[in-house]
Amino acid sequence: MPESTSTTQSSPSPTAIFTPAHLKFINAKLEKLSAEKIIEWAMLTLPGLIQTTAFGPTGLVILDMINRIHIDQQAAANAHPTPASSSASEDDEDLDDSQTKFKKSGYNTRRHPVPLVFIDTLYHFQETLDLAQRVQDHYNIPLKVYKPQNCETTEDFERLYGKQLWETDEVSYDYLVKVEPGRRSYQELGAQAVISGRRRSQKGDRSHLNILEVEAGTGLLKLNPLATWSFQQVWTYLRAHQVPFNVLLDQGYRSIGDWHSTKPASNPDDERSGRWEGKQKSECGLHVDYFKMRAEFQATQKKKQALLAAQQQAVLEAQQQQVVQVA
Repeated sequence: MPESTSTTQSSPSPTAIFTPAHLKFINAKLEKLSAEKIIEWAMLTLPGLIQTTAFGPTGLVILDMINRIHIDQQAAANAHPTPASSSASEDDEDLDDSQTKFKKSGYNTRRHPVPLVFIDTLYHFQETLDLAQRVQDHYNIPLKVYKPQNCETTEDFERLYGKQLWETDEVSYDYLVKVEPGRRSYQELGAQAVISGRRRSQKGDRSHLNILEVEAGTGLLKLNPLATWSFQQVWTYLRAHQVPFNVLLDQGYRSIGDWHSTKPASNPDDERSGRWEGKQKSECGLHVDYFKMRAEFQATQKKKQALLAAQQQAVLEAQQQQVVQVA
């Protein structure tokens, strides 16, 4: 796990700024490209690009595509080296050994071009955690893991915030386990553009998703390269390219989040129907208005503090009353 700052800071100011007209023009162009070409364009164009994933099917497809694009780029560079690319560097250590492994495995063993971020909520299925390790081994990629602040284990989190916080205070839960760690990762990694696995076929708030978005208020760029794909297309790719995937997919799960709010899809036409069953909710907080989410969290915390102070005051007054009565 990477070293993390103890306080959440604002994300760096974006260096790529798009007007609404420019963004509309870019999206019209991106709509005509394949997912691979969209990702390749982003890798060459967008500053501070990272990928966040919970190792869902779409995120795994994107990771595999990034890896294959990188392999092709490295192969082209090796076939036509330039003075810059052929000069000695930290990446070129043990080059002969790396090239041998590269040829044998089909995967590039050198530095992955897009930092991969995993938000560990501490409530993931064990199958998801096992998959995270398999992915690291398969692609030889370092995983940047972010957890709730000052927490390494579920016990740490529940000692600070109580058990089943998702039932008693859903806003605080989402903010603490997903939003705050996510924003911390953006800050520490200098992220200005984030690749996500959202698709229109997932319905709900995602039905009218653009391929490239600008987050209101922060200017953060969000790229959804598989926005136009169906679940079947994702599934076909996983199988065809032998991409590691979550074994829960074979048990009827389609969208996999925390164990306490995820079930197998109840509606075969709605892959996210197994998430937050019985609740009017379709997003976890990572893809909603950040400032609104933070304001709601802060307001909730103030109410809790005020209630706790009132309770402590009531106890103190009761103790003082008992002293008076005894006297």
